[in-house]
Amino acid sequence: MKEVTATELRQAMGKVAKRLERTGEPILLKVGNKPVGVLVSLKDFEERFALHAAASRRRALVDEILGDRVQTKHSVDAVLDEVRKH
Repeated sequence: MKEVTATELRQAMGKVAKRLERTGEPILLKVGNKPVGVLVSLKDFEERFALHAAASRRRALVDEILGDRVQTKHSVDAVLDEVRKH
């Protein structure tokens, strides 16, 4: 993984962005000698973070929809058996 300091990033943001776009390799961001973050390509971000967040929102929506359903006292099988008798 390539590394870049905050100072280098400020001075050469365009160059760093082009390298990220070209290689797709994450870039470790350091302040002094301390790692503070990672720059990732938009593709990696979407695959690893944005899509997972969207999936979580979809699951929450499904749970909400299913939670709003009216609970019945009888099972589907019991109701079908009763209908078939008539």
